[in-house]
Amino acid sequence: MTGLARWSLLSSQVAAASLSRSILARLDEGDLLLVAGRPGHGKTTLGLQLLLDAARDGRKAVFFTLEFTEQQARRHLRSLDEGRHGLCDKLQILTSDDISADYIIRHLSGSERGTVAVIDYLQILDQQRSKPALSDQVLALGDFARQTGVVFGFISQVDRSFDPESKRLPDIRDIRLPNLVDLRLFNKAYFLHNGEARLQDVA
Repeated sequence: MTGLARWSLLSSQVAAASLSRSILARLDEGDLLLVAGRPGHGKTTLGLQLLLDAARDGRKAVFFTLEFTEQQARRHLRSLDEGRHGLCDKLQILTSDDISADYIIRHLSGSERGTVAVIDYLQILDQQRSKPALSDQVLALGDFARQTGVVFGFISQVDRSFDPESKRLPDIRDIRLPNLVDLRLFNKAYFLHNGEARLQDVA
């Protein structure tokens, strides 16, 4: 486990921007990244900031969300961008209830290498029983990423059994998995809690 960073929750927008730039510099084409934390500890903000920074670098940036409406997502993005750069208007936001690996792959087919896509969020990709099992979806997205050079970020929940009294930050063992998935399919993971963040190499 590497890369402990401190950042104030009181200045989370500035901190997320700094951390996001550091993460992007560490990501390789075809990587699968987990961004994980308990509610209210900045994982969604960090995921959106990754997209803003990717757009700033001239890369295609896409947000697939099963949680937000497009209006909610753009409002959050504008608050992070502070309306100064117009970056949030360059992002694609998809909010369909049909979001799944197949849907994502169809949408990103033909994208340039280095495209960054953030998925909100891992644990509900297979919430509808008509969708393939989560493990199968992650396998498909991993294969697609390796073939195309697309980078995927997965916003992820941390199980409520995580106890900050016993360790300061969650780790890969604390990812909430209502359905079985091999976490070794991911390359890297960032864990957030109480103003600290840590990178864990997974694969």
